[in-house]
Amino acid sequence: MGSPESKHLMKQLSETEPLWNAWQEWTKTNELLRETETLLNDPDPSMRSMASEEHADLQSQISDMVVNKFPSLVVPPSKTTHLSAIMELKAGVGGSESALFLSELLRMYIRLATLYRWKTNTIASNQTENGGIKDAIVEFVGERAYDTLRFESGVHRVQRVPATEANGRVHTSTVAAVVLPMPEDTGSETSDDLFTMDEIRIEVMRARGAGGQHVNKTESAVRLTHIPSGITVSMQDERSQHQNRRRAFQVLRARLMDRKLSQEVVERRDVRRNLVRSADRSEKIRTYNYAQDRVTDHRLGLSVKNLESILEGDSLQDLLDALAKKHQDDLLQEELEMT
Repeated sequence: MGSPESKHLMKQLSETEPLWNAWQEWTKTNELLRETETLLNDPDPSMRSMASEEHADLQSQISDMVVNKFPSLVVPPSKTTHLSAIMELKAGVGGSESALFLSELLRMYIRLATLYRWKTNTIASNQTENGGIKDAIVEFVGERAYDTLRFESGVHRVQRVPATEANGRVHTSTVAAVVLPMPEDTGSETSDDLFTMDEIRIEVMRARGAGGQHVNKTESAVRLTHIPSGITVSMQDERSQHQNRRRAFQVLRARLMDRKLSQEVVERRDVRRNLVRSADRSEKIRTYNYAQDRVTDHRLGLSVKNLESILEGDSLQDLLDALAKKHQDDLLQEELEMT
């Protein structure tokens, strides 16, 4: 086992290796390009032809490095690549229609998880009588789950004719999504860099069902309050107080981790004195228009046909890739402005 200093040094060397390899490739390609340029005026026509083809290929390689490879190496690697995610969905404008749309969004994300080979687990789900869901909390466990899903935080808007609408009028409903990073030790009740137990107020009560009736006679429901921030988490979906307590700490940690990451982003932007307004979670991010079979992502300014393909998760991957690319470009711009 090496010392902490040697481990830190090895980590730094590992992080700089891709940049060094890219520089070596850049240098070698440029040398080959210069050698090829001398053959472009060779007396032998066949040699000139071969040199011309190789010259064009080398120029293409250099262009690709400038446009794609180097920018991605300049941006610091994500510190949250290893984190799984917790998604909170809550029905908004639209009543029962909003709850039905939430159930469809939840299915879309679970379908997406199978494509990425993530595990899913529903922590809480408040279903309605007509098959909708008022609110839900779901965990997505797997590599890059948080980095991929974090762009889904915001208000999702659906425009369609509800099944109960007799006059064929299009209704607009909304669902709010919040994606939180899930710390690896999600159920622990020990002090760490996110909170100390002295900052947590723990209350227990009887779990309640629909309409306010008691569903059991034991105090199994748990409410946690992080006193410094005022963040509150209530959990009653599990049968025992121990299980609800563990779930509540899991969600609390995720919310505090999200708060910490958000603060780090703001502090980083304050340093360069050019604070950029981040995407407000109350901001409309995407519209699903059934009548026009179209999905519009307002951050990308992009509309995509074939709404069903989005809801099945397949085309959603393309939108998420485009959002990740935009995020990468924004980070690169920040790095350039700091130099």
